[in-house]
Amino acid sequence: MPKQVVIPEGTSKPLAPYVPATLADNIVYVSGTLALDENNDVVAVGDAAAQTRYVLEIIKKVIATAGGTMDDVTFNSIFIKDWADYAAINAVYAEYFPGDKPARYCIQCGLVKADALIEIASVAHLGT
Repeated sequence: MPKQVVIPEGTSKPLAPYVPATLADNIVYVSGTLALDENNDVVAVGDAAAQTRYVLEIIKKVIATAGGTMDDVTFNSIFIKDWADYAAINAVYAEYFPGDKPARYCIQCGLVKADALIEIASVAHLGT
């Protein structure tokens, strides 16, 4: 199966040369996702939990557009601006993955938008 670009309706325009996701061989590769509205403005400035929820809702929409669900997510790469937000991020994250959890890693780093507190990239295997 050739790769397909996945662009859900109503998502923000990418800040660089990439797409929200690529689907290839029933695997969805979701690009790093920030809490950005349709105008590429950061939402919920200063609220890591709200930004996490926003990011995961975008990822959920991207995966649904490709034909999957959050249950299909097998791996997440998580980038956070401040370890002080780790507990709040994990509390929201756990709501989206209540059963078997995907593998993941989490690192602290600077993000492309100054007000962004979290970025998540995902891999989902459809039909798992």
